[in-house]
Amino acid sequence: METVDALVIGAGPAGLMAAETLGRAGRSVLVADRMPSPARKFLMAGKSGLNLTKVEDARTFRAAYDCPALAPMLDAFGPREVMEWAETLGQPLFTGSTGRVFPRAMKASPLLRAWLARLDGCGVRLRPRWDWAGGTAFSTPDGPVEVSARTTILAMGGASWSRLGSDGRWAGRLAGQGVPVTPFAPANAGLDVAWSDHMAPHFGAPVKNAALVVDGRARRGEFVISRRGLEGGGLYAVSRALRRGATLAIDLKPDLDEATVSRRLAAAKGSTANRLRKALRLDPAAIALLMEFARPLPPDPAPLVKRLAVSHRGLRPLDEAISTAGGLSWEALDGNLMLKDRPGTFACGEMLDWEAPTGGYLMTACLATGAWAGRAAM
Repeated sequence: METVDALVIGAGPAGLMAAETLGRAGRSVLVADRMPSPARKFLMAGKSGLNLTKVEDARTFRAAYDCPALAPMLDAFGPREVMEWAETLGQPLFTGSTGRVFPRAMKASPLLRAWLARLDGCGVRLRPRWDWAGGTAFSTPDGPVEVSARTTILAMGGASWSRLGSDGRWAGRLAGQGVPVTPFAPANAGLDVAWSDHMAPHFGAPVKNAALVVDGRARRGEFVISRRGLEGGGLYAVSRALRRGATLAIDLKPDLDEATVSRRLAAAKGSTANRLRKALRLDPAAIALLMEFARPLPPDPAPLVKRLAVSHRGLRPLDEAISTAGGLSWEALDGNLMLKDRPGTFACGEMLDWEAPTGGYLMTACLATGAWAGRAAM
């Protein structure tokens, strides 16, 4: 038996922020996590550059979430607070041309080391390899352990990247106890495409200077042709709409209207592929997509260049998604993120039913809900 003021279950960004909020206020805090080390998904997310938040006006920022319940939490701990927090951990930041904010070190590991040192200085105790068994009980390498805590904060993540700790097993356990849980679904996920053999040389190729047309509305964004389908930030931004059944097409020349495309192609000579390359300067990956989804091409392929319908099998599986929709239903929680039928038990982070695109939104909401739950628990 261990006795503490607060038990935090889950050592991702939301759980660690809740622990920091409580620890800095002088509360005794124990953080339990089933993985051998904390914040594994946080480290993986920062492998190619840790995007902490995004600088833009508050209304635009909140609208990215399509979740009104998050608004007060994002107002209390939004981009400015995230930036100040990172800087107090000795991490200088820079803001890119799109408003995305990164540590100058780009990696997540320096920030995490400083964060864990701060938590240790606050007396926060970290218990790795503690697997939640329900309530405040755990299976540990030393056998079963029960924790006596005045308050508990659940921060066990969503259901993507299970190898890093977020497998969503908690959802079935809570749902079985009558807690409202919205089924998980992939968010910020790639598109599953059954390619023909001729696409193999283009795996890994980026498609730039294109627009994704979703239900008739075009959105500029880069994506990549992968062995499994289409992936990348441009596609992730529309995955919510695609999951809900929206149609998808690609505009391969968004800066030209269809008449101009048609006129340039008519003036060019040679094979169709040569005309596409010389008249429109389409790269091999873009031409391959045209051939894949619309072969045989008509004499004037301009309408297809402007609106290439994408045949696909839906989003990639849940475990491959960057994040998940679904989780603890908002009807299960009060305004303090406390479970209504479990006084003294709070929840935060990707356990909650919200989703957002990549670009700093995911990290900010995890930190914001962790801080909110920590203050409420305090």
